[in-house]
Amino acid sequence: MQNSTGIQLFLRSVIARAYPRVFGANRELSWIFFEIVVPLINTSAFVFLYRALQAPPAYVGFVILGGAMATYWLNILWMMASQLYWDKQEGNLELYVVSPTSLMAILLGMGIGGLYMSTLRAATIAVVGTLIFGVTLDGSQWALALLVFLVAMVALYGLGMVLSSVFLMWGREAWQVSLALTEPVYFLSGMNFPLSKLFTTIPGILTFFSAIIPVSFALDALRQLLFPGQIVGVLSPGIELLILAGMGIVFVIVAYLLLRRMEWLAKVEARLSLRWQ
Repeated sequence: MQNSTGIQLFLRSVIARAYPRVFGANRELSWIFFEIVVPLINTSAFVFLYRALQAPPAYVGFVILGGAMATYWLNILWMMASQLYWDKQEGNLELYVVSPTSLMAILLGMGIGGLYMSTLRAATIAVVGTLIFGVTLDGSQWALALLVFLVAMVALYGLGMVLSSVFLMWGREAWQVSLALTEPVYFLSGMNFPLSKLFTTIPGILTFFSAIIPVSFALDALRQLLFPGQIVGVLSPGIELLILAGMGIVFVIVAYLLLRRMEWLAKVEARLSLRWQ
């Protein structure tokens, strides 16, 4: 480690922080059960609701896709955005700050580990839900759908890094903010219904908040690609892909600047948050 270059140290830090989440993901079997079964119950409720309302069959697929994507949002909210605050409470944040690596590398490693965990859960929900409810996906544009998903993950986890610094600034309010953001995002991102329906019925200011959540346009684009001709999107998948790419760049840059600010406050002013310290 002493002879590592800056890039090598960065990469080793990423691997070191991703390792416990990747290999520890399946050690607590009760967590796996609840993280898969509970979202499936919520998803099934919407499926039965749409069937009772005699909605188009594609809506069942929309709900299952939304349930799978919800696992990523929950991972961002509880395992990324709140991470630095929890590490501060446990006394680990001081070790991160005085170590020769950067907070960006540490959070990136946590994000990669969390992405692995969430992908296992999301894939299980998608496969089980598809088999149980007989959903048929169109795979003719799978390459573009995969690209949309990957770009959306960059934007989403970039947002998670931004929120990690913001939550650290808020201090003890981080827990309440995490709770407050859970259900509203489900609504604003259109996880259980087409986003275009939301955009035509809510005030314009709310559509702005909906648009800056990467899950919103990611779901809208994926639904258009996997269920072609069965949904009216807010924008075309290509334009939504470009928006997601732009958000990813902006969020990563903002996260870098905020984390550098956190490191400066810790090392120069001996403070690990901006309030109540």
